[in-house]
Amino acid sequence: MRITVLLLFCSLHLAAQKTVTTEEQTWFGVFSQIRFSQRWGLWTDAHLRLKDDFVGDLSQSIVRAGPTFYITDDVRLTAAYAWVNTFPADGHENISRPEHRPWQQVQWFTRWPKARLMQTMRLEERFRRKLLNDNALGEGYSYNPRVRYGFALFLPLTKKGLNPGSLQFLLNNEIMVNFGKNIVYNHFDQNRFFVGLAYQINPHAQLQGGYLNVYQQLPSGDHFNKIHAVRLFYFHNFDLRK
Repeated sequence: MRITVLLLFCSLHLAAQKTVTTEEQTWFGVFSQIRFSQRWGLWTDAHLRLKDDFVGDLSQSIVRAGPTFYITDDVRLTAAYAWVNTFPADGHENISRPEHRPWQQVQWFTRWPKARLMQTMRLEERFRRKLLNDNALGEGYSYNPRVRYGFALFLPLTKKGLNPGSLQFLLNNEIMVNFGKNIVYNHFDQNRFFVGLAYQINPHAQLQGGYLNVYQQLPSGDHFNKIHAVRLFYFHNFDLRK
């Protein structure tokens, strides 16, 4: 009984100490996968994120590129590099913070007659520029790896199924976990939950739009960000095989 009361007290104390900041953002993204041969291709994607009442200011920009190896049509390995720029925020209110981010992933698809599931497991090596103060960057970079697992489930809403001209319901979730000696309080990094619609423009292009909820734990451990976002993504696949 005493242990139960103690655990309850500790839980209430921790909850009372937690600070949650809510923000509204808009996320834009363009993805392309270019297939050169039976085994090799190229992954690219670019993102722009806005904040402050969805469109008031810049939040972050990301550009990624790297080769993809096709084990089969439905199983792919990618090793790539990302350039990330985080625009002024808490801790660097007058400067942007750059980040170098090599990453590796496996992506696989499961296809059914009336549904499709895409899963991704990604390892990132994050090198973020150190901060001196709100007005200046420091010397060197802080480093920590991060693992991300995500899935996307597509369910057709029209008689066209998953074919061109179809409208699909999209459910997507991704969880991210930090590790490394520099991580003390936030091994859990964030969870991204998305629900929306996907329109299959043609066999090679798809447009997605909907609501994104991001729940992120900051390095202090007791401060969390909750982001309500509009997410608009465009995907295009180029097949250059003869």
